[in-house]
Amino acid sequence: MPELALALWALYFVLSLGLRVLLHRRRTGSSGFLLARPRRPPLQAFSESAEAVAIALGVAAAALWDSLEPLDALDATGAQVAGVALYAAGLVGVIVSQEAMGRSWRIGQNPGERTELVTGGPFALVRNPIFTSLVALQAGLALLVPNALALAGVVLLVLSIELQVRLVEEPHLRRAHGDAYDDYERRTGRFLPKLG
Repeated sequence: MPELALALWALYFVLSLGLRVLLHRRRTGSSGFLLARPRRPPLQAFSESAEAVAIALGVAAAALWDSLEPLDALDATGAQVAGVALYAAGLVGVIVSQEAMGRSWRIGQNPGERTELVTGGPFALVRNPIFTSLVALQAGLALLVPNALALAGVVLLVLSIELQVRLVEEPHLRRAHGDAYDDYERRTGRFLPKLG
């Protein structure tokens, strides 16, 4: 399944990054990428870099499949079918959530920038549907190429997202939106409905 996993990674990059950047540029004149800014706080730079490394580990797990030992317990047809389903749900979730953000969509953060607080669509269910969907997507792909590298990528992704959301994004949104964000946070789960 490594060829399928690589093809699905490519589809993710084309749809959720390439096409998203084109659409965002048409709407706003900006690519939406704020990762290369100088003077990012160290925690933000670390969590964003760790997320990129986690995704790179997922791609490498598929690309290096022949050189890595599969995890026998997960190397089964049922796990692969579940992996494709998780991937598909994750990809749809990423794309729908990015679209719901509209002009507020960004990769990275500029502490001085204030965007609209998005609370509709998938954001009415969870505060971070893009991250939830990305974890599902990468976990699904890890089931297609179940090896230690793929699982390490999923674990690192979860850790980097936790750092990013709890220590960078949520404090920024509280500062930018005050009581409106506090109310939204009280009624909406962080990554899953009703949790966090």
